[in-house]
Amino acid sequence: MSLNTKCLTLLLLSFFSGYKLRAQDSTLVGTTIKWDLSQCITYAKKNNIQINSLRLSMQTSRQELELARAAKLPDLSASASQDFIHQGGGQGFSASGNYGVSSSVTLYKGNYLNNTISQRNLQLQSANLSILQQENDIVLQITQAYLAILLDKENIIYNTDLVNTTTAQVKLEQQRYDVGSVARKDLIQLQAQQAADQYMLVNIQNTQRGDLLTLKQLLILPSDVNFDIVKPDTIASAQTNATSLRDVQDIAFKTRPEIKNGELGVKIAQYDVSKANAGYKPSLIAGGSIGSGYNSSGVGGFNQFNNNFNQQVGVTLAVPIFTKRVVRTQVEEAKIAVEQSKLNLQNTKIVLSGSVERAFINLKNAQAQYEAAEVQYNFSKESYRIASEQLKVGVANTVDFLLQKNLYVQSQQAFVQAKYNVILSLKIYDFYRGVPITL
Repeated sequence: MSLNTKCLTLLLLSFFSGYKLRAQDSTLVGTTIKWDLSQCITYAKKNNIQINSLRLSMQTSRQELELARAAKLPDLSASASQDFIHQGGGQGFSASGNYGVSSSVTLYKGNYLNNTISQRNLQLQSANLSILQQENDIVLQITQAYLAILLDKENIIYNTDLVNTTTAQVKLEQQRYDVGSVARKDLIQLQAQQAADQYMLVNIQNTQRGDLLTLKQLLILPSDVNFDIVKPDTIASAQTNATSLRDVQDIAFKTRPEIKNGELGVKIAQYDVSKANAGYKPSLIAGGSIGSGYNSSGVGGFNQFNNNFNQQVGVTLAVPIFTKRVVRTQVEEAKIAVEQSKLNLQNTKIVLSGSVERAFINLKNAQAQYEAAEVQYNFSKESYRIASEQLKVGVANTVDFLLQKNLYVQSQQAFVQAKYNVILSLKIYDFYRGVPITL
């Protein structure tokens, strides 16, 4: 099938299947929804435009398989002709007609038809694998966006607590200033810190809105849907022993759809070689027809149908002798396509191997960063607690307190970021060994 024909087929299927494969679910318009990761993934697999486009391609492949199977069946056609003739000399009009039915079936064509059926069946399997591959891609994208929002939500909790704490400290410092126990400079410094904390909280809230929009667009939700995610009660521990790199690569080579698709690509190309070689072999076609006719100027009236009734059965053998190198060129080009498909498979394996190794390195780096960030966070948190108590009883220098607080804020942000980085890295790495992504 040519590229233009495939495009036209996809457009027609898209038109007639539009009510099933809408990009957006109209039932969600104007609603408020709150989904967990599993619900987001399920919805995306159903409504993603790229996935639905591949589903249409699979429908096309299924129709091509049915067409290949039908090619082994005999065809059947009917013909009819009716003529009216005006004759000179006052003889008026005469009529004549011929009617017939014919059929033919391919008996042998160098196994071309069987090879076509087998090839179309593999192409149908390949189309299904392409859907699975696209689903894997969208799952990773949604997981990354979902965890980014969870990171935002946790940062909002931390920073809201900071704002509340700073507000209480400013209130206490204001009381001390009112009775003259602290300088105005100390009060202003805390008020400036309060404004800075509030500004940081607003920025994080804005970041969450942007990340929610990113996930919403990945899901292709209507613009007027009020969308949010469900925060899990608990999230998997960031500390875990990762499966060895070699084991994950071996599992990925055996299970990932892109590898299976590449292997099918080689087999599909090999069938093209077999089909091209059929051009060297003879073909045998059986056919038959029945027909009759009449002429109004003849004798016998309708008895002419019986008198003119004819039946014909025969076979046609075609033996290629010289094809001006057409068949040989087709065979050689098909062989080249086989080698190209093998290179494509090799490249797919190299890319997948590199992706798994990159995921493994990212996981190891993320785990190391998490461990360091956790230690730093615990020490900074304790130092900030001590400084807060000292400020409360009036024995701490405001500058020293703000320094400890800034160190605590920085370590807290680094710790939360490291925690979600290691969770995302672990989910991606496990996904390559066939573990479904859950939180």
